[in-house]
Amino acid sequence: MIEAYSLTKTYSGIPAVKDATFSIGRGEVLGCLGPNGSGKSTTVKMLVGLLEPSRGRILCGGRSIREDLAAYKRRLGYVPEEAHLYGHLSGLEYLELIGSLRAMDARVVRERSEALLELLALRLHRHTPIASYSKGMRQRILICAALLHDPDLLIFDEPLSGLDVTTALVFRHLIAELARHGKAILYSSHVLEVVEKVCTHVLVLHQGHVVAYDTMAGVRRAASQPSLEAVFTELTQQTDTVRVAGDILSAMSLQ
Repeated sequence: MIEAYSLTKTYSGIPAVKDATFSIGRGEVLGCLGPNGSGKSTTVKMLVGLLEPSRGRILCGGRSIREDLAAYKRRLGYVPEEAHLYGHLSGLEYLELIGSLRAMDARVVRERSEALLELLALRLHRHTPIASYSKGMRQRILICAALLHDPDLLIFDEPLSGLDVTTALVFRHLIAELARHGKAILYSSHVLEVVEKVCTHVLVLHQGHVVAYDTMAGVRRAASQPSLEAVFTELTQQTDTVRVAGDILSAMSLQ
């Protein structure tokens, strides 16, 4: 479905991502992991067409996404990490705007918008300006907008941010259903336990390099670790979190 080859992005000669190669097939959920500064956000922005790679290619259906970026984006649903929305619009108006920008039939947009708003517990607020929405409500509107045109490819960047427990559980089940219906999904997150539960494959970035890319079971097996958390800690040379927690407690009692 989507393939990245030797994907590289540099800023002032310094690589943020270097020679990343991976793919996402239909029915696959690729978890994208990495500590802060690993190149995870840069990778996501290149995949959605917001950044052009310094080197390398991104193919969708065998064609470079740069050949017809508008057509590629019509196949893409994207939930960004930060919710940049038009606050003066209501939730329903925002979805209608998104539908018109995607050249969707107005009747289809209205029917799908009403259904999605109902299912994500936003129907009572559909005529309320987004400026008054909570963070979780804004996140739900972003999810509605990403799903509105029934895309082939979905890219979720920290999608659970601000969501209540019930909606987060619904979303986790939704990921599985989307994959079962043949969608290709990239799931970028810091929440390792969720990635471990919802993703079929995992891509781990560290200092701009791919340090692991395999099925979830394959990554655990290659690292000889029982959990994704243990794999992540080993591959990215993370701080000894248990020791640091103890040191913080000790610092609190200093005289």
